[in-house]
Amino acid sequence: MIEVKNIVKQYGDHLAVDHLSFHVEKGQIYGFLGPNGAGKSTTMNMITGYLASNEGTVVINGHDILEEPEEAKKCIGYLPEIPPLYVDMTVMEYLNFVAGLKNVPKAEKESVLLDVIEKTYLDSVKDRLIKNLSKGYKQRVGLAQALIGNPEVLILDEPTVGLDPKQIIEIRELVKELAKDHTIILSSHILSEVSALCDQIMIISHGKLVACDTPENLSRSVTGKTTLKIKVLDKDQKVASLLENHFANRAVITADALDTEDMKENMWSGSIETDGNVDIREELFYLLSDAKCPVMQMIPSKLSLEDIFLELTDDTQSEQEMEDLEESAQDMQEEVAHESDI
Repeated sequence: MIEVKNIVKQYGDHLAVDHLSFHVEKGQIYGFLGPNGAGKSTTMNMITGYLASNEGTVVINGHDILEEPEEAKKCIGYLPEIPPLYVDMTVMEYLNFVAGLKNVPKAEKESVLLDVIEKTYLDSVKDRLIKNLSKGYKQRVGLAQALIGNPEVLILDEPTVGLDPKQIIEIRELVKELAKDHTIILSSHILSEVSALCDQIMIISHGKLVACDTPENLSRSVTGKTTLKIKVLDKDQKVASLLENHFANRAVITADALDTEDMKENMWSGSIETDGNVDIREELFYLLSDAKCPVMQMIPSKLSLEDIFLELTDDTQSEQEMEDLEESAQDMQEEVAHESDI
């Protein structure tokens, strides 16, 4: 679907993106994470063709973004962090304008616009001026313009930034709906949102990719261990020794301090830690079942996405680096303004 190979973006002496490579598969939601100034927005702008890379290639559905820009861009819908809206237009006027820019055939334009309005729940405000809409509805209009042309890939840069909790939930549900028909790359600083929405997570730091995997595998790769929390009915007080004997030299068994209720119910509660990606759930189930010790709870324990993010990124930057980033952002905005009206 998307193949990014060794892309580089440099602003003067500042290296914003440093030989970044990754592959995006069809039909999944990718979370794109990184500290402020890590190069996320710059990378997204290069994928969409808004910015040219100094080195490397971006291929969308077999089309190089620089050599075949028109064919490549037909596959992409892009919502920047600040939606590219003409606020003195009504919603319908603006979407009609965008459809013209994307060369939607006149015969299809009405049905296309009605379809994106329905998908983004804009019917009630389609005749209102954009400047009079709430921020949540403006984000929906931004999503609607990205959907025009039915692109296979949606790239969403901070789609919920600045929204209130109700609006965040609405946009999150909308993204889930869109994921049924589109591959999505989603950048966000709300890590709980990324964890809840995304099938794969890419973490970038100082312009380099430091991790790309499922949330579960990221936790394992960071710790190098798999931990299973269990609670077992232990009337004969034999679970601890049973586990120690069976998993000798293969796992670390740790018993929890029992509360009064667990003691009354003859429960054994604790954790089993194994190295690497070893999954012992089936083995453990049959072991305890044969011993007539019913398993009441079995939960894989993993690091939170916040813990993984902090482990893999370094958010300390010098004042000079921050000044360079601000200048880079300004340069990028000026370049984008040159290359596109929206």
